[in-house]
Amino acid sequence: MEKVFHGIEEFTKSSSVFKTILALALYFGAIHFNVALILFAALFLPLSEALSVLCFLLVFVLLPVDENSIFGRKLSRYISKHICNYFPITLHIEDTEAFDPNRAYVFGYEPHSVFPIGIAALSDNVGLMPLPKIKALASSAAFYIPFLRHIWTWLGFSPVTKKNFISLLEAGYSCILVPGGLRETHFMEHDCEIAFLKERRGFVRIAMEMGQPLVPVFCFGQTNAYKWRKAPWKLIRNLATSLKIFPLFFWGIYGSPIPFKKPLYVVVGRPIELEKNPQPTKEQIAKVHSQFIEALQDLFERYKALAGYTNLKFKII
Repeated sequence: MEKVFHGIEEFTKSSSVFKTILALALYFGAIHFNVALILFAALFLPLSEALSVLCFLLVFVLLPVDENSIFGRKLSRYISKHICNYFPITLHIEDTEAFDPNRAYVFGYEPHSVFPIGIAALSDNVGLMPLPKIKALASSAAFYIPFLRHIWTWLGFSPVTKKNFISLLEAGYSCILVPGGLRETHFMEHDCEIAFLKERRGFVRIAMEMGQPLVPVFCFGQTNAYKWRKAPWKLIRNLATSLKIFPLFFWGIYGSPIPFKKPLYVVVGRPIELEKNPQPTKEQIAKVHSQFIEALQDLFERYKALAGYTNLKFKII
């Protein structure tokens, strides 16, 4: 059964401006806060106090995160609620009855854009997906950043390592990942969505080995949430990508990390059923990979007009 949640209105009522700004700042501003704090300490504080600030940040890098913390769960639900209402985000599930709450699924979400914001609508904090246990896989580097690692863990993010991916699926968690990853930002274009997929087959292999269905997901409007420019030299972009940091400059409202208020339309396709295959061949992986790409392309073509992007182009590289 097809189901559409317009503006996540089934989940939340209108947010106040203050609550929304606070939620956006917590979700998107942790990196900027760390950079600002370090620069302030380096430029305006005596050496001893500046070192104290660095030690303070180091504590938050090493401090264990309790993902079941009552405070953390309340904070993550608060952030998810106001993030979804801000843009607003419309979640369109093609067939809710195709999902079995007792199974785990592998969601291939595209595009990455500056930040895959639409993932917020799929989290179990929101509760609109017909699945009880969901994790979003993000760059491992994010879990070494003070404050951000706590917030993202509470929001249901987890490091995107092969070992972690498999263990989550074994534990019954559906996993959302962006196959193109941060590398995809290297190829971003204005007025065209890019999915860096042709070389990314690891997620397909793991889904086949575990026998978990693959689900294509596409988010319209996400690339417009920030203004962005690529770093001026290819060498810098390549270095940034290898260090797993953004190879572009981006900014939101008034130059801040808070994104522009642009409607997002997230479409969840039908699962691609897979038989469990502990040792899939390259040919078998390539066949399923092609199926996923075709399903994602089809999702884009069928829903771009409904999402309000009739003339938008989509390239898979």
